[in-house]
Amino acid sequence: MKTILKLESLGLLILFTAAYFYLYPGSWGFYLAMFFLPDISFALYLVTKKLGAIAYNVFHHQGVMAVLFIIGCYLKDDTTMKLALIFLAHSTFDRVAGYGLKYLNNFDHTHLGWIGKSKHLNND
Repeated sequence: MKTILKLESLGLLILFTAAYFYLYPGSWGFYLAMFFLPDISFALYLVTKKLGAIAYNVFHHQGVMAVLFIIGCYLKDDTTMKLALIFLAHSTFDRVAGYGLKYLNNFDHTHLGWIGKSKHLNND
């Protein structure tokens, strides 16, 4: 099942990236500059695990980014639409790599299972 989920995420990564460059041709620089911006949320893990997980989940939640894209469309705000598409692409990239939304108890505990040093806790 994990392979199917990763393939689905790869398809979405291609879709969101293609949509971005269809709507904004020639803006590779902005795309590349912003692609890993959601990972800055990791810094909040230095404050508390809970705050870090919440921040990570907000910036990597595909539903939040879809709503942001719709708001950008409604407001006709290209920057908001660009960021939403880039963050959607980034989120699917993370899912392909096996990273999911974080549970509050442990950085390694994601909605896709355990990762990193805790991977042995998976039941599959």
